[in-house]
Amino acid sequence: MAAPVAKSGIANGANAGRVTALRELKPRAANSKGNNHSKHNVFVRDLIREVVGFAPYERRIMELLKNSRDKRARKLGKKRLGTLRRSKKKIDELSNVLAAARRQ
Repeated sequence: MAAPVAKSGIANGANAGRVTALRELKPRAANSKGNNHSKHNVFVRDLIREVVGFAPYERRIMELLKNSRDKRARKLGKKRLGTLRRSKKKIDELSNVLAAARRQ
């Protein structure tokens, strides 16, 4: 989100509006949602991933990444996850899994 522009006090124009002081808002809980990377949470997520494995669409994305079809993998992830941002995050995660498997 772009930084707010100072109002001019004039009713019309690019910076139209009454001149007001910006309030300092306290941080909301929603801003930190999803950033809980405690040692215990990481352990539990790793354990669940080890037991349950990967979803079929994740296995397909990993196969596409192995065959250097990155764009197709992003498109598949976007279709399954809803947004390109989620898709890129998932592909990064799966790429790290593939890299770790290659190292071992």
